[in-house]
Amino acid sequence: MNEYRHLTFSVEEGIGHLTLNRPEKKNAINDALCLEIEEVFRNLPSDLNVILLSGNGPEFCSGLDLSEHTAREPFEVVNHSRMWHRVFSYIRNSCVPVVAAMHGAVIGGGLELAACAHVRVSDETTFYRLPEGRHGIFVGGGASVTVARIIGAGRMTEMMLTGRTLNAEDGERLGLAHYIVPKGEALAKAQELAATIATNSRFSNWAMATGLSRIDNMSAEEGLYTESLITGITQTSGEVKERIDSFLNRKKKS
Repeated sequence: MNEYRHLTFSVEEGIGHLTLNRPEKKNAINDALCLEIEEVFRNLPSDLNVILLSGNGPEFCSGLDLSEHTAREPFEVVNHSRMWHRVFSYIRNSCVPVVAAMHGAVIGGGLELAACAHVRVSDETTFYRLPEGRHGIFVGGGASVTVARIIGAGRMTEMMLTGRTLNAEDGERLGLAHYIVPKGEALAKAQELAATIATNSRFSNWAMATGLSRIDNMSAEEGLYTESLITGITQTSGEVKERIDSFLNRKKKS
């Protein structure tokens, strides 16, 4: 296990587990935590197949650590926001899928973080909020793109204007979570999904984790062309031939 101050990261059987570890701060995000997340993703082991993302303690992540919020000049604020964008892009564009296990608060920057994961599991205690408007600020960690693409700009606007809280069921209905499980079972479900994902071809996991979001930003014709290129890369590996041959042989035996 690597040593970090604000998170833990370990790898077992090809599955990495990154845990936000500031329970006394409800896993609120400060610059140091951001940079540790970046360090993890910049130094992933070459044999990693999937990453679990979770939070230690009663909350997944309560957002920006306002106790460390400092007054900045406009250009400094821009650079600070861009730092968050850079760090979170490592998750969103990770070559291996990221599965988030959420519980309790998924607020502000915590929601921006979770929205970068490719698969999201919540338990019934999970709740979501974008309180920036109540604090007199605006989102700066990518929510205007990542969260708005999930729930729509209109829904996000309403959440920010009113400061409303979405419960676990609301979140699943709107796509903030793909699964909802009983209290305390989010991590176990995420581990189950991660184990399944880890058995996929690494080529197809790479294609799905990095290709689909990019194609979504393209015109239809550019997207179809990119799809063909990715197909050419993934379907011509020796591993894929072995998998297809194995599947066909099982069908013959049955």
